[in-house]
Amino acid sequence: VQLQAFGGGLVQAGGSLRLSCAASRVIGSINDMGWYRQAPGKQRELVATITSGGYTNYENSVKGRFIISRDNAKNAVNLQMNDLKPEDTAVYYCYMRAGVRAYWGQGTQVTVSS
Repeated sequence: VQLQAFGGGLVQAGGSLRLSCAASRVIGSINDMGWYRQAPGKQRELVATITSGGYTNYENSVKGRFIISRDNAKNAVNLQMNDLKPEDTAVYYCYMRAGVRAYWGQGTQVTVSS
């Protein structure tokens, strides 16, 4: 199973981007889906997660600006990013967890210019 993430790019501060991630085939019962990001020289950090029941959790700096959603029928997870800031610049990775197995996307670059 491969996760394909897309939607990254270059945007000015205050702009918006929408990231999407889909599995190459049906995984089965997916528990959590989410997004991490890694900026140059920094550790990978959690951005947002969403459970199978729709419960969401966000990193403090993105609360009120980012919205995570999922499409269970398509095994897909999305991240709507609004009011982007230069500190949001990073490679964004999607993941899906089904039981004890975790699947990761290849990463998509988001660059926010000031």
